[in-house]
Amino acid sequence: MREKSGEPGGLVAAAMSGGVDSSVAAALLREEGIDVVGVTLNLFALPKAVCTSEELRSCCGAGARRDAGAVAAVLGIPYYVADFRRTFERAVIGDFVAEYRLGRTPNPCLRCNRFVKFGPLLRRAARLGADRVATGHYARLETDRVSGRRLLKKGLDPDKDQSYFLYPLSQDELLRTLFPVGHLRKADVRKLAERFGLPVAHKPESQEICFVPDDDYVRFLRGRIPDAFIPGPIVDRAGRTIGRHTGILNFTIGQRKGMGIAAPRPLYVIAVEPATNTIIAGPNEALFRTRLRVLDVNWIAVPGLSGPLRAAVKVRYRHAEAAAMLYPEEGGGVIVEFEKPQRAVTPGQAAVFYDGDIVLGGGTIEG
Repeated sequence: MREKSGEPGGLVAAAMSGGVDSSVAAALLREEGIDVVGVTLNLFALPKAVCTSEELRSCCGAGARRDAGAVAAVLGIPYYVADFRRTFERAVIGDFVAEYRLGRTPNPCLRCNRFVKFGPLLRRAARLGADRVATGHYARLETDRVSGRRLLKKGLDPDKDQSYFLYPLSQDELLRTLFPVGHLRKADVRKLAERFGLPVAHKPESQEICFVPDDDYVRFLRGRIPDAFIPGPIVDRAGRTIGRHTGILNFTIGQRKGMGIAAPRPLYVIAVEPATNTIIAGPNEALFRTRLRVLDVNWIAVPGLSGPLRAAVKVRYRHAEAAAMLYPEEGGGVIVEFEKPQRAVTPGQAAVFYDGDIVLGGGTIEG
């Protein structure tokens, strides 16, 4: 059972991407008797010369606006398009490019949720008279009866759970956010879309990174920062040069392909050093770590970390949770010590801490 959205009468702004999840979220609110206004965020659209397929150009391009508008018409709700292109360019795309230049592997969906889809959207919703927003994220919310804190929980469908991407949200943002499909499985969402008569009921999933056609991030970066693709050495753990690379932006930790090195055993990228434009390669066992440092931490279920805390930790979205101890660091950082070594821990990605299905908090992995 999902948490009820509140008494009818309070206007909710439904963020509508044109996909089935956000469309069903809006429909469920209408069925509950909530007044809803649909809002599509105009974030980014690649020029046709770069990508001729509208389906690949952007999840929030003209096609998305067309589909979202059609859903709004079926539901009988007002519909608006909010132009967030400048915010998205600065906070998401600009950061994406800058992080790769530094040899890190960013997660743009996290930045989008933090700096576009919630804070700015809540402010835009207020201008429309709405005090809350709803999205199609697969996550659940409830209030802790003891602490009074808003809790973020995993979505019911383990294959679609998106709580990992939502850890940066503040208590205020969580108090004013609804996740109407978080208690459902994807197959059930499709069935509901059919029942509601939504024209997007069978629309395929959107691509992973909305502003990168075919998920070819290297091509995208070459178009943005061609000067960053500078050839350099590939060295082993002893510092001996064993090959040449065509630019550190082509590589991320754990990668095996693309180095072009003949070796008696498989070699993987175990470190990227932008200061010297160097790739360090080594065997698979060199990728495992038992300790990492996390900065820019946001806590949700607890106000902070005052002492050691046992948690399950994910270091990537599709990474299996791993048992660990969290230790507070001066300045607000966290040291994570795993019970078992974890493979390919990557600076720039997020480490998210869980207690069962509750998100404790999370932050950015440092080198």
